[in-house]
Amino acid sequence: MGHGGGEAHGSALAQVIAEEQAELLGKALGYRNRVRGAEHIAATEISERAQGDGWTAQLVPVEWSGRVGGSERATIDVRIVVTVDARPASGFDSGGNSAGRATRCYRYHLRMYRYTDHDEVDCPAVAAPPEPSASPIERLPDDAHDRLSKALRAATPATLGSAVRSAFPEAYVSVDVADHEGWLVAAVGVPAERDCLLLVRSPAGAIESPGYDRISLEPGELGCSTGLFVSPPR
Repeated sequence: MGHGGGEAHGSALAQVIAEEQAELLGKALGYRNRVRGAEHIAATEISERAQGDGWTAQLVPVEWSGRVGGSERATIDVRIVVTVDARPASGFDSGGNSAGRATRCYRYHLRMYRYTDHDEVDCPAVAAPPEPSASPIERLPDDAHDRLSKALRAATPATLGSAVRSAFPEAYVSVDVADHEGWLVAAVGVPAERDCLLLVRSPAGAIESPGYDRISLEPGELGCSTGLFVSPPR
């Protein structure tokens, strides 16, 4: 990364690099389309360190609040500390620079179905902020296929709904069932994560896993429902 010719003050370069890193982080956080808490995002999506030719940057989340979801918003304050090494001038076009350091802080605003934006804020006085931790992401259980297969084998058209719900007592798991022309159809999923398992039992009793277009799981589409089998988009 070049920052002009001639002898330069390292602190001025560090200021520029910090601003560049803030912009890059905003682009990395990008468009939000998953429900996530601010602390989870701070723990999993912010690189702790960046470096280039003669400089290093530390990116430290210092405060966070809220979550991305619905009309809610999350905010994350990040402290960026850039250290620039002294470098002598060399050649005809390459200027040197003195050593320098800069500390700048930025607040990132994250909202569902929006691109992340940010603005510069005053750095908090806290020297050693708590480290953010990632909360577990809701997913279908690892044995979801076995659970659903067992429920379908044992179910009748009358008991299909209760059998599948009993197999998936987790409140965050959606359940949709249908009796379609002798086929027992069940879709279980975690809609916010576009996580979906679709299984059917044929009239002959075979458990099958029909394919579907994953675009159908996106917001505004069919979602994780029996429609993926009964009335798939054309």
